[in-house]
Amino acid sequence: MELEATRELIRAAANTWSEDDLLNEMVHILLRETHADSCDILFRDSQDGLILRASTVVPEMVGRLKLGKGIGICGQVVLQGGPEYVSNHAFEHPNYAKYPGLSEHESGAVAAIPLRHVTGHLFGVLLLRRQKAWRFTAPIKKRLEESASTVAMVYKSFRAGFQVGAQSNRLGALNEVAQRMTNSPYLDEILQLLVNLTAQQFNYKVCTVRLIDEAGKELVLKATQATVKAYQRKRAIKIGESIAGRALEEDRPIIVRDVQTDSEYIGHDLAVEQGLRSMICVPLSIADKPVGVLSCYTEEVRDFSPDEIKALETLAQQAALAIENAKLQVRGTLMQEMHHRVKNNLQQVASLLRLQLRTANYKTLEQALNDVLTRILTISSVHDLLSREDLDHVGLKSIAEALVHHHQSSLLMPNKKISFLVRGDELKLNMNQATSVALLLNELISNAIEHGFEVCSEGEIHVTVEEREGNVNLWVSNSGDKLPANFDPKQSRSLGLQIVENLSRSMNGTFAIRDVLGWTVSEISFPRQTGE
Repeated sequence: MELEATRELIRAAANTWSEDDLLNEMVHILLRETHADSCDILFRDSQDGLILRASTVVPEMVGRLKLGKGIGICGQVVLQGGPEYVSNHAFEHPNYAKYPGLSEHESGAVAAIPLRHVTGHLFGVLLLRRQKAWRFTAPIKKRLEESASTVAMVYKSFRAGFQVGAQSNRLGALNEVAQRMTNSPYLDEILQLLVNLTAQQFNYKVCTVRLIDEAGKELVLKATQATVKAYQRKRAIKIGESIAGRALEEDRPIIVRDVQTDSEYIGHDLAVEQGLRSMICVPLSIADKPVGVLSCYTEEVRDFSPDEIKALETLAQQAALAIENAKLQVRGTLMQEMHHRVKNNLQQVASLLRLQLRTANYKTLEQALNDVLTRILTISSVHDLLSREDLDHVGLKSIAEALVHHHQSSLLMPNKKISFLVRGDELKLNMNQATSVALLLNELISNAIEHGFEVCSEGEIHVTVEEREGNVNLWVSNSGDKLPANFDPKQSRSLGLQIVENLSRSMNGTFAIRDVLGWTVSEISFPRQTGE
């Protein structure tokens, strides 16, 4: 019977393709051969606790159930180094720790036996249970311990074979990662492919890519396949203070045997929490210019073979080329986009000049030119904000604040005391809408200053921004002179109000101006575009 069980375990190792499948086969084989009611395998973690890796009774808890150091009968096996046998009423044992979802009576008898490497290192525990009493005679203990030894040997042989297979398949893994990266024109996608496929093909616990931020002389985390939020939010690190920075400066891979104990490594607590042990940092560079660093972590302390290091260096070179190619494509696209935007803005300036030519109510040429200049500078302010914010979108509140600052510094007469307030949501608008709204706001703020405070010498101007169900609402309100009775903006000869009316209509929006509780309120409402 023992020989047949051994053969089954070996057959399972030969016929399965993953570690999890093998462990699941093992617990079911042992369940049959030992006549136990349940069988579990738990592996030791980096903090000498245990994590459930296979179970016949609570398979849904695999990978989720963890025991702290010394917790439970299995925890005592790790601490003491020897097997623990409880023949009856195991749930009354002082060290007993109950599994979620199990009743106490399912653990009448327990055998917890260590799983060891051939070197003697304890790496896990085999846990067998019976609901009824189980008399552990010397021959039974011997057979159970031999079964645990066979399980450990078969598992470690499978792992060794897996490593050899992975090593022989380095070139295939390398080709797949490199090909997938070169087929993508997007930098974020390239970086995410790099970490995901490298972790998968090389069996790493965590992979990260940090790129150089030239302005801050920092390495900024750009991609990781780790799902833990704390890891994704890791701060930028100075090049001179980190192991990754040293890999860049020395232009060579740097290996840390154990990140949990290395004094130079930044972030010991997170490494312990995530079970990270050995690390290799490989520089990403092109034509001797450093770009960033690829960092790979294992879940056990181990060496990185020369073939593995060479494969990672080759992969890093391919990644650096893909990153540079993506940046060049982005620059080319940006140049086309900038030419397109300049053409559009010149057309807007030409349209404004045509409108102004048809308006003959300027007293002097200087006044007309100042109006044109203000409107051109308004378009310029949008581009200035785009250069400081997002590539394609700019905040509406930021536009309003920039225009208010411009009018405060250039248009207010010394005898006028007007305070400004900008409030509301920081909505992001695309380039087209941002330019149109900036021109609208410029006209409304100018109109409020020029016509709202002809008589009044002091008061307030408020700009309010709001979004409701996909519609953007803007209000420019002033507490100055009262609005004339029966005022109709469509009948007004003001060029500014004509511009506001036309731009509102071009955005499928509406424009209204009215008296509200003694304040003159101009309101614009338009649907927000989600694309360019």
